[in-house]
Amino acid sequence: MLWLRRKLRRLHSGEGGAAAVEFALVLPILIFLIFLIIEVGRLYNMQISLTGAAREGARWMAIYDDEPGAKTATIAAAPSVPLTEAEVTVTPTDCTAGSTVTITVTYTVDLISGYMPAPDPPLVLTGTGVMLCGG
Repeated sequence: MLWLRRKLRRLHSGEGGAAAVEFALVLPILIFLIFLIIEVGRLYNMQISLTGAAREGARWMAIYDDEPGAKTATIAAAPSVPLTEAEVTVTPTDCTAGSTVTITVTYTVDLISGYMPAPDPPLVLTGTGVMLCGG
């Protein structure tokens, strides 16, 4: 029985190098997957923020019929996304009762990891909110 333990110990002692090589081969794939998950989660969060901000701006425009106020409300509703007034579009600019107002927010996204290749046309996220005016 003792000879079997010694034999098994000798067999397992040489596997440390093989495990290190396997780990070195798998590690870049794992790092790539982790950064991919982070990027996709960040993009999904931004998309949800843009859509919610556009909805909030459309609500403001439908109630108060104030285009500059609607743009300000849209920008304020997405604090995690650095929006500017140029990225917020209000259509139509006057809100008559019974018509609908549409707010569209477009934002060009930069990837943060540096591991993912930047898309040739830049990645643009769009959020849209539509409300019935005077409602």
